[in-house]
Amino acid sequence: MNIGDVSKSAGLPAKTIRYYEDIGLITPARDTNGYRSFCDSDVHKLTFLGRARALGFTIENCRDLLALWDDQDRASADVRAIAQQHLAQIESKIADLEDIRQTLTHLVHECAGDDRPDCPILQRLEKL
Repeated sequence: MNIGDVSKSAGLPAKTIRYYEDIGLITPARDTNGYRSFCDSDVHKLTFLGRARALGFTIENCRDLLALWDDQDRASADVRAIAQQHLAQIESKIADLEDIRQTLTHLVHECAGDDRPDCPILQRLEKL
């Protein structure tokens, strides 16, 4: 398969596929003319990578997950550890966003939003 076919099958842009090749996540064969030649296993890896990235896993997480996916003697605990670490990071980001929302909600409520120049939003930003 050529990169256009693989792009459609895996649901990833050709630019992303080239990037994944550049950083060593995939290694498609090359035809005698130098063009990439993808096989079914490349499509499976790219689909896997697309799903992992959609869940927010980093490139390094994806590299580790791919290695575990390829390793038939893997321990599922190793996969779970990567996912748990990622989940903890997501939960931390959610907590941070909830704090931001609470602060902004309070500031928007405190701001009269009229023609007067004083504004608690600007005053708070000034103090940060």
